[in-house]
Amino acid sequence: MKGIADTGFLVAFANRNDRHHDWAVRVAEQVSAPVLTCEAVLAETSFHLQNVGIVLAMIRDGLTTVAFECNEHLPQLEALAIRYADRKPDLADLCLVRMSELHPSHAVITVDQKDFRVYRRNKREVIPLVVPPR
Repeated sequence: MKGIADTGFLVAFANRNDRHHDWAVRVAEQVSAPVLTCEAVLAETSFHLQNVGIVLAMIRDGLTTVAFECNEHLPQLEALAIRYADRKPDLADLCLVRMSELHPSHAVITVDQKDFRVYRRNKREVIPLVVPPR
C-alpha cells in the first residue's frame, strides 16, 4: 500500500496509549514504501508527542519521508484555503489534499474522518482514505 500520512496516524503509531495505536501499527506493516508527508504534519506530530526525536526517527527509519514543498504549490494551497474556509483547515490538511492531487494512487492515512470525508482533490474527487474502523 502507498500512503500519505496525516498527524493522527503518526501520533497513534508512536504513542502506545493512543486509542488507534494498534490500528496504526497494522497499517504501518502494510505500507510498501515510506509514507509521504509534509513538514506541517511532522511539526504537528512532534508537538502532540512532545518529542521531536521520535519524529526524526520515523524519517530515519523509513516510516515516512517529506515529499512536499509549500512554496512550489502556494497558489493551489491558497485556493484550497479559500474553498474550505468554513472548515478552518490547518496548513497540514491543505498540504495533504494537495499531495493527494499530486499522488493519486496514494491514500491519505488519517484518523480525521470528519474533515477528510468533506475535502476533495481536483475540486470534485473523493480522496481515498485509510481510517480506523468505527
